[in-house]
Amino acid sequence: MSTTNNDDSGAGGCPMGHGAASSPAPADARGERIVAEEGAQLDFERDMSYGDYLHLDQVLTAQHPLSPDHNEMLFIVQHQTSELWMKLMLHELRAAVANIAADELGGAFKMLARVSRIMEQLVHAWDVLATMTPPEYSAIRPYLSASSGFQSYQYRCIEFAMGNKNGAMLKPHAHRPDLLAQVEAAWRAPSLYDESLRLLARRGIAVPASHLERDWTQPYVESDAVRAAWLEVYRDPARHWDLYQLGEELTDLEDTFRLWRFRHVTTVQRIIGFKRGTGGTGGVSYLRKMLDTELFPEVWSLRTEL
Repeated sequence: MSTTNNDDSGAGGCPMGHGAASSPAPADARGERIVAEEGAQLDFERDMSYGDYLHLDQVLTAQHPLSPDHNEMLFIVQHQTSELWMKLMLHELRAAVANIAADELGGAFKMLARVSRIMEQLVHAWDVLATMTPPEYSAIRPYLSASSGFQSYQYRCIEFAMGNKNGAMLKPHAHRPDLLAQVEAAWRAPSLYDESLRLLARRGIAVPASHLERDWTQPYVESDAVRAAWLEVYRDPARHWDLYQLGEELTDLEDTFRLWRFRHVTTVQRIIGFKRGTGGTGGVSYLRKMLDTELFPEVWSLRTEL
């Protein structure tokens, strides 16, 4: 029976049996070798590093759990990363609305598609939070006080930009005049759908005047005449191709937005059941009502008539 030592981790061993034995290069030596091979000339005393560019010191030290519970870090990171995605979503939504108002649909389509993909990321983010069990959440809930996602000013700006206008939703931000100003500006501005209907009118599609110039702070009211306008587009896609594509971009957007809301409801119910939310809402009951909200109603209802 062979007595050969097959332990390749020792000083005399050779990984995989290839070549002579050698010790792993120190981490700094490996780094120097890679830099040399790539021909990079890096001087981090003068040049900006990865961490500098992303301000990682600030980002990665912004998590401050208040409870002694291990699981609070998950709760904080989940919501902070969601807010970062929402920042990008608002960046894209605002630009898309401006592009539609300027008849620059190519850029708008790209931006709206990106918003839909961001929402998909947020849908899957709920899967991570859903690993938190009711006892784990109960351990941190007393430390949250009245803080709640209901108070997210970015989420409110997204809802207003998408057309779900409700002046009562300004109140949670009254304590911060700077944030209130941003939310109020979104509340007063034409929504993505408002600008889409104005585009249809500019292209010669009959849209009622009541839906072209109105009080933009008021909730959108569904219209048979607006549905007829979209039907004109959908019955002749070749003639109205970019308007037809706009209708489908809006459909994709609302579809993913509904999924995002649905996963929110199911995750909250899984973790807290039917308890009231920390911000004073009805929790699951409130979130379920939001599932019934249609942002672009005629784009959906026209399909029955095609």
